[in-house]
Amino acid sequence: MKDTADRPLVRGLDLDPQTRCAHWHSERDIIAIRMRCCGTYFACRECHDVLAGHDVQVWPRAEWNQPTVLCGACGHELTVHEYLACDSRCPDCAAAFNPGCKTHHHLYFEPL
Repeated sequence: MKDTADRPLVRGLDLDPQTRCAHWHSERDIIAIRMRCCGTYFACRECHDVLAGHDVQVWPRAEWNQPTVLCGACGHELTVHEYLACDSRCPDCAAAFNPGCKTHHHLYFEPL
């Protein structure tokens, strides 16, 4: 588990220590996404839309090997490939991610 001082900065509205925000705050809403457009981690797309001042760009498949998803429980960074293959669990600490996030992948990652 990474010390919170060693974790990437995450932006969002009403963030808690595990990256839950005003928009997504269930027990399993503990990931943040590094936005391709600005390279900054945000708790969700809605937080990005409010705070960033520019449009979101989805991650193209050719760049899915970049650290893109942050586990809010332990600070582990996953590539898109790792995230899509993790079965809604952090591969480092086994924390459960919200399986419903799969319905939003197209907002962040180029569709297959």
